[in-house]
Amino acid sequence: MISVVLVEPEGPANIGMIARTMKNFGFSSLVLVNPNLTEESYSYAVHAKEVLKNSLVVGSFEEALRLFDLTVGTTGKPGKSYIPERTPLMPWELRETLRDYSGEIGLFFGRESIGLKNEELGELDFTVTIPTSETYPVMNLAQSVAVILYELAKERPEANVHSLEPATRREKEELVKAWEKLLEVLNYPKDAGRREVFVKVFRRFVGRAALYGREVHTLIGPIRKAALRMEECGDAERREV
Repeated sequence: MISVVLVEPEGPANIGMIARTMKNFGFSSLVLVNPNLTEESYSYAVHAKEVLKNSLVVGSFEEALRLFDLTVGTTGKPGKSYIPERTPLMPWELRETLRDYSGEIGLFFGRESIGLKNEELGELDFTVTIPTSETYPVMNLAQSVAVILYELAKERPEANVHSLEPATRREKEELVKAWEKLLEVLNYPKDAGRREVFVKVFRRFVGRAALYGREVHTLIGPIRKAALRMEECGDAERREV
């Protein structure tokens, strides 16, 4: 299991926003080292207040370190002069590194003002950095957590379950047929030749679009229902006549 560890976070709002971000990406284990935890934190957590309520508060970096089998430190200042004796991983490299690891993992984030200290980074197993612009490389703490968790969330089984599949040629053709049927029921345009052009234009549009299967079926449903309703109205008018 992966836990987010905030080392002496200084901003109460950031703590709440990070709890919210964790819930967004399916993470729930939060460890706080000497936090400035206030009602403002809970306010910013919005619907992730339980992440804060269930968080573990510890008194020191060393105490947090003992909770995990593997530890990762985050830093926004890569380089030999800052990170002791190692080259930091990129977020996607960290995801690959942790892929098959089943132990307890602590993902350590430092203070908003100075981050993690050199001696703290030296105690961790890995370091990770987020590639940012050289003109403004320092990210907000909550944003940094979001980037790292987004990358790690790609390995979760549920992320694959809910991934969207591109629409197949057959699904796209079903959409075109539904559109063609609707135009036929509407008798629009009245000229059959022009109506055929409308269908061809729609087919080209669908063919060029990067549609997903779920999107195609979402469109087919109301188009078919509209065609059916129009047919029913036409039948009713003919019966009245």
